[in-house]
Amino acid sequence: IMRASRLRTIQMLLETRGRMSAQALASMLEVSVRTLYRDIDQLVAAGVPIYAERGRTGGFQLMQGWATRLTGFTTLEAQAVFLAGLAGPAAQLGLGPAVADAQLKLLTALPAPQRSNAQRLQSRFHLDTLDWYREVECTPYLADVATAVWEERQLRITYESWRGMARRTVHPLGLVLKAGTWYLVASVDTKPRTYRISNIRSLRVLDAPSERPSRFELAAYWTDAMRRFEQDLYRAKATVLATPAGLRELSRLSAAVAHAVKDARQLALGHAGTIHVEIPIETIAHAAKQLLPLAPEVVVVEPQALVAAIDAHLQQIARSYAAARQRLQKTRSRRKT
Repeated sequence: IMRASRLRTIQMLLETRGRMSAQALASMLEVSVRTLYRDIDQLVAAGVPIYAERGRTGGFQLMQGWATRLTGFTTLEAQAVFLAGLAGPAAQLGLGPAVADAQLKLLTALPAPQRSNAQRLQSRFHLDTLDWYREVECTPYLADVATAVWEERQLRITYESWRGMARRTVHPLGLVLKAGTWYLVASVDTKPRTYRISNIRSLRVLDAPSERPSRFELAAYWTDAMRRFEQDLYRAKATVLATPAGLRELSRLSAAVAHAVKDARQLALGHAGTIHVEIPIETIAHAAKQLLPLAPEVVVVEPQALVAAIDAHLQQIARSYAAARQRLQKTRSRRKT
């Protein structure tokens, strides 16, 4: 099976890339040059028109005009397939080589004009699902979770949440990749729940089959879960006074705050100075940490508990800097004496 797959890969590489040296082919296939020559001989014996050219720029090449055709694919459809091939997530799922092989097979089967367009798309578009200033999360169990999802088998997991550590048996329903973070949607007692893959501390794939709720749709569940999460997250509001620069900074805090800023801008159309904006907040403590760095472009007006929390932070910062200056002065005084 492995050799048959390698022979197909040689044929497709030569068809999509043109002339290639024996060393280049052997390197890509991770075999010796001697093994490659045997594979070429077998392809020729099977009727594949491969010929060799000697010299410094020589190599193996398919007879011009010989190709496999795949009908029914439009140019836009072919481009969509390549654009959907997320190399990073596929590699995390253990499907990197499979995605690469699938794209290679598609390139081989496409007519020349469509093949050129698909290759141009690959060289001009790159999808990066990870947010700025973040590293890829450690997800050692992702491939096992994906296997359980695909094979519909139950999982026994140890999961760490803000409430602590818990062990439970879950029925996998699907995987979701959001902003570079992987989530498992699984049911417990027939109720779908969401688990962050990086928070799984141990995992065992069980032989028992998983049960899937009737009419469950992963995309619909996720959309509804995100809506409910945001509603539960933002349970209070704050009124701030913001300059144009402050409005831009507020918009970067979250989508919910950005919506509030957009509405306030529309109401204050043509106003060049500061404007009042009512924004959603999670908790007083969280909002104080978010809004403090935005001063003086953003100043909190209400609620008073938030104003007091920010004032307390400012006083603590002032005391810390004063203490740091005193220590520095004492250190300099000792060095002089």
